[in-house]
Amino acid sequence: MPKVYVTRREVFSSAHRLFNSDWNENQNEEIFGKCNNFYGHGHNYILEVTVFGEPNPETGYVIDLKILKDIIREKAKNHLDHKHLNFDVDYFKTHNPTAENIAIYIWKLLENEIPSGKLYSVKIYETENNYAEYRGE
Repeated sequence: MPKVYVTRREVFSSAHRLFNSDWNENQNEEIFGKCNNFYGHGHNYILEVTVFGEPNPETGYVIDLKILKDIIREKAKNHLDHKHLNFDVDYFKTHNPTAENIAIYIWKLLENEIPSGKLYSVKIYETENNYAEYRGE
């Protein structure tokens, strides 16, 4: 049976500050630049979650996209939308909230929640030109 990849896209807004607490302010400013603004800065993130598998012979679905939408919103989006990641999300109190780490975090939230098919990738666009993709590797 052929494998098919299906993707659901969601949008959320969050603020964050990139910094390493082991570094002094000069090091943080040098590495993270304006992303190290003390009060943080925000993004309108685009999240793409891809699931792959064999289509169900009865429905033709790998996964019902309404079910995938509900899972993404309940398990990930609702925890990130309109939050300051450094302060409001426990994971980012110990992990720098880069696009890479946000993708890994979302993967961890979703990996055991997919009822059919298999989670293939989590892609997070920080801007229209910059994104990170994680495939559970």
